[in-house]
Amino acid sequence: MIIDQFNRVHDYLRISLTDNCNFRCFYCMPEEEYEFTPASKLMQAHEIEAIAKTFVELGVKKIRLTGGEPLVRKDAAEIIMALSKLPVTLTMTTNGARLHEFIPALKQAGVTSLNVSLDTLQADKFQLITRRDQFKRVYDNIHLLLENDIRAKVNVVVMKDFNDHEINDFVAWTKNTPVHVRFIEFMPFQGNRWTSNKVLTWQQILQIVEAEYSFIRLKDELNDTAKKYLVPGHAGTFAVISTMSAPFCSTCNRMRLTADGKMKNCLFSKEETDLLTTLRNGEDIVPLIRQSIHAKAKELGGQFSADFEHIEASAIQNRSMITIGG
Repeated sequence: MIIDQFNRVHDYLRISLTDNCNFRCFYCMPEEEYEFTPASKLMQAHEIEAIAKTFVELGVKKIRLTGGEPLVRKDAAEIIMALSKLPVTLTMTTNGARLHEFIPALKQAGVTSLNVSLDTLQADKFQLITRRDQFKRVYDNIHLLLENDIRAKVNVVVMKDFNDHEINDFVAWTKNTPVHVRFIEFMPFQGNRWTSNKVLTWQQILQIVEAEYSFIRLKDELNDTAKKYLVPGHAGTFAVISTMSAPFCSTCNRMRLTADGKMKNCLFSKEETDLLTTLRNGEDIVPLIRQSIHAKAKELGGQFSADFEHIEASAIQNRSMITIGG
């Protein structure tokens, strides 16, 4: 097992397939004319498989594919099929725009649950956020997942005075549709113009919901990042991921692998460990994995505290969200 100095067992690996994306969401990608990593510096399909196998041998039980947008990669289906042969739960986070092309591959790979990013239910605002006219495609593809018995978790990054008035629209969506909406507190990354006054906290989100709905708290599962709720009589659920106001670092079991083969032991860690170069040199990556996790900070990458209102975003040393991977 991979255990850190705080006795946290790490058995969940997130693998970014690419830093490329067909959307340009302002909170994720710094600029429209972003320079993507050259293909030669990205992990190749066989390298992803080899590194994943090593992590599985060390006790990893769940792998999530991320991006950028993982499904823009030409060999995405090949990678999905290769990883599906490992004894893990395989899932993915996607913007949903190309899901209709991959339903057969996902079903063949045994994928039963996906996360789809959708920050608004308004087509014009969707275009403002993503700079792409793809709302109907994404919305329809979420329903296509459900029609194919694939669980759909919808990730909504909530920003004050931007999409917070849509919170109850998302909750209303869960009445007749078995979607699982997850409201995510706005987090600081390089180039995403984060300020603390844009953060809508877990408690503030619940206050908005309870103005229209009665709801009950669902039981947390081990290593849960989301606090889950159900409006009685609704087909779906909603949840809050409270990274800023109520971090869940004490039960963290997650590791990240960037598309260029760097291991990050935390979403907010400034330190990275180059597994890809070591692999290409024919050397053992296991000691590097263990060293990285042993050095993991107690919370939030060691860069800031849960008192998010006093965070100086410009002082945080990290990549932009798109180059970290979901």
